[in-house]
Amino acid sequence: MTSKNTICLWYDGTALDAATFYAQTFPDSAVGAVHRAPGDYPSGKQGDVLTVEFTVMGIPCLGLNGGPAFQHSEAFSFQVATDDQAETDRLWNAIIDHGGQASECGWCKDKWGLSWQITPRALIAAVTDPDPAAAKRAFDAMMKMTKIDIAAIEAARRG
Repeated sequence: MTSKNTICLWYDGTALDAATFYAQTFPDSAVGAVHRAPGDYPSGKQGDVLTVEFTVMGIPCLGLNGGPAFQHSEAFSFQVATDDQAETDRLWNAIIDHGGQASECGWCKDKWGLSWQITPRALIAAVTDPDPAAAKRAFDAMMKMTKIDIAAIEAARRG
């Protein structure tokens, strides 16, 4: 790894599966080196995949097969800025349709429990509108959504 700062994500034996899914789903993503354990460890045996180096949209990550002791939480998520409804739908559906779970306001979890915010740029523009009434209308509309509907957000923003 060449990056000085890398996100380490804990998995229960599925780091390579997760990294492969991310690389196939998100642009500028790839699986790098796969490192096997040189000896037995608490959640695996010698030769098992211990770590996987990968990037998600250019962000360096390390998947650690550390076992079931620690689970992902909503306290950490990837926020993905999308340019249009087609990109929003494609990424959202890829996560949900691959064993993930929908949540509220553009949030979802992948099958490994990692949280994602699939966030259209139009949503950010709407909820940060300099007109407080327009921003509130867009925000209120977002609060009723699971996957973000850009047309509904823009309609709410316009009033």
